[in-house]
Amino acid sequence: MDKGSTIFLAVSLIIIMLGMGLSLVADDFKRILIYPKAVLVGLTNQIIILPIIGFAVASIFPLKPEIAVGIMILAACPGGPTSNLITHLAKGDIALSVTLTALSSLLTIITIPFIVNFGLTHFLEKGQIIQLDPIQTIMQIMVIILIPVSIGMMVRRYKESFALRMEKPVRIASSIVITLVIIGILIKDKDNLAFYFQEAGIAAFFLNAATMLVGFYSSKLFKIKNDKAISISIESGIQNGTLAISIAIVLLGNSAFAIAPAIYSILMFFTGGVAIYFGSRAVSKS
Repeated sequence: MDKGSTIFLAVSLIIIMLGMGLSLVADDFKRILIYPKAVLVGLTNQIIILPIIGFAVASIFPLKPEIAVGIMILAACPGGPTSNLITHLAKGDIALSVTLTALSSLLTIITIPFIVNFGLTHFLEKGQIIQLDPIQTIMQIMVIILIPVSIGMMVRRYKESFALRMEKPVRIASSIVITLVIIGILIKDKDNLAFYFQEAGIAAFFLNAATMLVGFYSSKLFKIKNDKAISISIESGIQNGTLAISIAIVLLGNSAFAIAPAIYSILMFFTGGVAIYFGSRAVSKS
């Protein structure tokens, strides 16, 4: 992508994070005291188990190096606003979902550089290796995540009526923007599109399905109720594709790394639909 497109993508992610901030209040960060077990299990799935499964998928499947790196970038970016919407439709615990999204967004500011660097070092040949500077990357991610989210939360606190009015338009605008970005990435590599869907699609789907299943059954292992288990499952399995694409293009400057996150961002709505169907039934039965 050219410089203009890169700036557009960075600004788009900032707007998306601002929109997420508009939906957050301070109590969302305090729920760790209310649901300590559920929050701990959820964060363990998001921050530790997800990258491990991502590495296993990238290693087991016969992927091109840039696709494998894309899977690792995706595995470093849990949660995101989409997971909250899917949790709501699946009748999960929306408060827990929002809490996990908020906390994981803060934690990944620190974890992303190390997970992505590991993926780059492991899957690329020596002459191709690009290293993210951890401190610089943390600062960049803070600019595109922490600062917009904080501004959104400040607006929500002091201008609540305005924040509530803007929440839906910002969400719609964000969806349109990321759709355009994904279309742009796929058009740019249209000659290899069928191959990328065949290769990256299977791996991305497996990552999505495996992490959702592990999230749900690890919750049941700790006797967490169905609605909270559904939230943890969705938060574990629905990755922040927008952030992953931004890391690939804005921070690493390589649109090939964004192929897996872009294809994943399409597939997750199908698996999300399955989660909504089974989640609604499970909560209704319980």
